[in-house]
This record gives sequence, C-alpha cells and structure tokens, in this order.
Amino acid sequence: MTQTPQTNFSSQEFIARLRGRDSSAVESIVRAYTEQLYRAALGLSFDAINAKELVQNVWATFMDVIPSFQAKSHVRTFIFGILYNKASELRREQVRFDSPDPVEHVLETRFDSHGRWVQPPLDPERFFMASESIGLIEKCLESLPLAQRMAFYLREVEEHESPEVCKILNVTVTNLGVLLYRARNRLRECVESKVVKRGA
Repeated sequence: MTQTPQTNFSSQEFIARLRGRDSSAVESIVRAYTEQLYRAALGLSFDAINAKELVQNVWATFMDVIPSFQAKSHVRTFIFGILYNKASELRREQVRFDSPDPVEHVLETRFDSHGRWVQPPLDPERFFMASESIGLIEKCLESLPLAQRMAFYLREVEEHESPEVCKILNVTVTNLGVLLYRARNRLRECVESKVVKRGA
C-alpha cells in the first residue's frame, strides 16, 4: 500500500521541520491541503471569494502558530480546526453585522413617507406597566439571537461597562452598539405585540 502524505506529515522529523518553518515542509503542507481547504469552505456555503479568503486566513494563522504546535493531533486536524474557527468567525460577522435585521423593517413600517406615525408605540406608562411582568420579559429575551441576548444581559442586566462587554463578546464598540440597538428594538416589539394580544 502506498504511503500517504498524511502519514509522512506525522513523523517527528517532519513536525520539527514544520515548527522551524522549513520552506520545503511548509510548501508540501500547503500543496497537500489548499484544495481540500477550499472545497471545505465551499461546502460550508461560502462563495468563491470568501472561500479563498478563508483559506488565506487559515495559512496565515497556521504560520503564526505552527512553532507552538505540539502534535497532539494530526497536522491535518490542526489545519482544519483553524479553518472551522475562521469560518465560524466570518459567519458570525456576516450574521450579526452585515445582514439586515428584520426588526429594522418593522420599525420602518411604523412611519409613512412623510415621517408621521402610522402605528404609534404604546404610551410609556402602559409599556412599562406591561414590562413589569418578569415572565413576559424573560420570554421576549429568549427570542433574541444569542449575540444580542448576551450583549443586552451583560450591559443592561449585569451593568458591565461597554469595554468589558466588548472583550467578553470579542466585538468592537461599534458592533456592540449595533447588537444593543437591535436587542432593545426587538424587546420593545416583542413586549408590545404580546401586550396587544392580551388586550392590555
């Protein structure tokens, strides 16, 4: 049976060369796995441009961390672990910050072309009286996307400072603002819709 490149890549001698960023060792790894990484990125539903960018990010990260590679897993597992981490990061960015949020469309429908209310919000007293129902608020919080729910909870419930929340969630201050804006609007829409249904 012909020995596979993966088997050769497991040898201690090869790993040592890789840790030392030996050019021929690095080139052989890149040649062996670039096409596989690209196909995997496409399989994760990224388009060709994002798939190529992901692969480039994988190799850039690989070169940064390879000196500390302990060979506790096969180098292929290590590389694909980087791919999935990078793919998760990109997907989170796309979902959280690039995609339009449905609640923004809902808010737009409350105004006519002249900026006048078509569907005014509940008056503050009615809104906050309804909001006193813990069960109602908790149910609405559960409906928020995870990132928005965590941002709202950490900032408004636990009262962490914004810089600390950004570190916990690994987001920028701008992105945190987007998350909180959308979370607050979703909560208001949810509470108001439930109050109207109850006839409060």
